[in-house]
Amino acid sequence: MTAYILRRLLQLIPVLFGIALVVFLIMALLPGDPALAILGPYATPETLASLRRELGLDQPLWRRFFIWLGNVLQGDLGRSVTLQRPVIDEIAERVGPTLLLAATALALSVVLGLAAGAIAAAHRRQWQDQVLTLVVLLGISTPQFWLALVLILAFAVWLGWLPVSGMFSVYAGGGLADLFRHLVLPATSLTVVVTGVLARLGRTAMLEELSQDYVRMARAKGLTERKVVYKHAFLNMLGKMVPVIGLQTGFLLGGAVYIETVFQWPGMGRMLVDAISTRDLLLVQGGVLAMALAYVLVNLLADVLQHWLDPRIRLR
Repeated sequence: MTAYILRRLLQLIPVLFGIALVVFLIMALLPGDPALAILGPYATPETLASLRRELGLDQPLWRRFFIWLGNVLQGDLGRSVTLQRPVIDEIAERVGPTLLLAATALALSVVLGLAAGAIAAAHRRQWQDQVLTLVVLLGISTPQFWLALVLILAFAVWLGWLPVSGMFSVYAGGGLADLFRHLVLPATSLTVVVTGVLARLGRTAMLEELSQDYVRMARAKGLTERKVVYKHAFLNMLGKMVPVIGLQTGFLLGGAVYIETVFQWPGMGRMLVDAISTRDLLLVQGGVLAMALAYVLVNLLADVLQHWLDPRIRLR
């Protein structure tokens, strides 16, 4: 196990290097002058030249990349020009809200998705299966940003039950109750698609388990169908679904970019959108690198957890 984890951590090095290179090239090759985008059209030639030197835009492209990469290896992600603070400090402040939103959406998706998949498989070709399959297909087909706008219109504008943006109320805000009210709509918007994916794949995995010999043996022993499905088959199905859950966690992190922007949630996704719009190169590069690192670590954790749940699965 230890050797596998160390090998996977070493494999992260070329992956993160490739991600860093691609993001750097995309930001560097975008048309327009980053210094002009930051300072605005009324900036003087002197201030533009000074900012270009500060950003290293007067250096060759390859030299800029390796200077930035060398700083990253020393734990220095640079300084945000628009925010006038270290990039790593901004990421540290934004990562908490994003993790809270993604973890809430993931918990809801896992509970609802796996439960729906198990129920649909246990009632194969019955009305429960047909209804759940229809709901799942609708959920998978629904764009997250469109659903977010519909939820805002319904629950914030028409009914006035929930707040429309932010993490806390500006006036008389604070506390867990206020946080929960602000969390409901963005978490629901993130949850729907992932719930549909987990339910669809969970149904397939559960049907495969229900066809195994140990299930037939359990039924032959006189166990009730409920115990056969939810005590034996469901636990084995859960082990197969762990890697899928890990992949969907990455989807949640990516989807947070849209949802945080729609709901003005103060997380990493909104930070990246603002940084891209202002051409804050170092902030974009640092933010994408941090999210990529989180994604690969989550998938490593999913593989280890799957092996722990089912030791028959070999780690490669």
